[in-house]
Amino acid sequence: MNTPTRLGAYALGLVAVFGAAAGIGSVAGPVGAAADDTATHDTASSTGSHTQSPMDTSAPQASAVDHVPGGLQISEGGYTLDVAGQLPAGEATPVSFRILGPDGRPVTAYDTAHDEDLHLIAVRRDLTGYQHVHPDLAADGTWSIPLELTAGTWRLFADFDPAGEDAALVLGADVAVAGDLVPQPLPEPSTTAEVDGYTVTLDGQLTPGAESELTLSVSRDGRPVTDLQPYLAAYGHLVALRDGDLAYLHVHPAGEPGDGTTAPGPDITFSATAPSAGDYRLFLDFQHGDVVRTAEFTVRAGDPVTAPTGGGTPATGDGGGHGDDGHAHG
Repeated sequence: MNTPTRLGAYALGLVAVFGAAAGIGSVAGPVGAAADDTATHDTASSTGSHTQSPMDTSAPQASAVDHVPGGLQISEGGYTLDVAGQLPAGEATPVSFRILGPDGRPVTAYDTAHDEDLHLIAVRRDLTGYQHVHPDLAADGTWSIPLELTAGTWRLFADFDPAGEDAALVLGADVAVAGDLVPQPLPEPSTTAEVDGYTVTLDGQLTPGAESELTLSVSRDGRPVTDLQPYLAAYGHLVALRDGDLAYLHVHPAGEPGDGTTAPGPDITFSATAPSAGDYRLFLDFQHGDVVRTAEFTVRAGDPVTAPTGGGTPATGDGGGHGDDGHAHG
């Protein structure tokens, strides 16, 4: 498959509608072994045993269901995400996991999608702490990378294309991070986000059950940015997660660097389909000045965005989760 047709490999193309899904909300209080023993969220132990989540009737439901949406299953198509169910908090917590194949053995061969063999997204259940990184693969099939983790339940999404398979997969698992959790409310919908002196504005509206065009425009100091740098084969990468169950939307970008028609900013246009009404969190990654930054938005499918401009969540540093060994992208 060429690059455009494999954008679904890591949140650049919504091509599937979403079904009902298990969701585990954040709760205040200590998180640790005791809490994890009673939790029913998806986990995978280092030995590969898993617990499936029960149906959460409070989660948004899709009006048309073809299959379970990406990221809501720990196993799909014979492949399983094998990751420890508990991790310590820390600014550089070592995280290791494996992708087990249909034969039960760790997968060691992958097809490259957008310059990487696997994309790992980590986000806390209250949709904070977003990180999109690229782990290192050992010869025995173990992926590893440090993540910045705070107390709470985190969802890990592994977005990959096993060698020889016709389609990419997104598998997800919850891990518990010990400590006193202070859950954060979902920011109100907004059409503007600020990050490191850049302003990103959103034009367009998610419509449940229909393809929508979203255009995100990047400016700095009031001037349009017209020299965005290609990053992972695109000028911008967008990840969208549904509030409640963290269903993983894939979003298609319009064009790609070097195609002769796609300009390097200020506008980055995507096509997206929201499977249901409700709130969604959007994470746009873009590169300028050799630094990858992440702009975050809350959008509401089904109702117009009425929040005042400037209500987006500010980001600090280089977007969070970016480093020499991995960068966030959509």
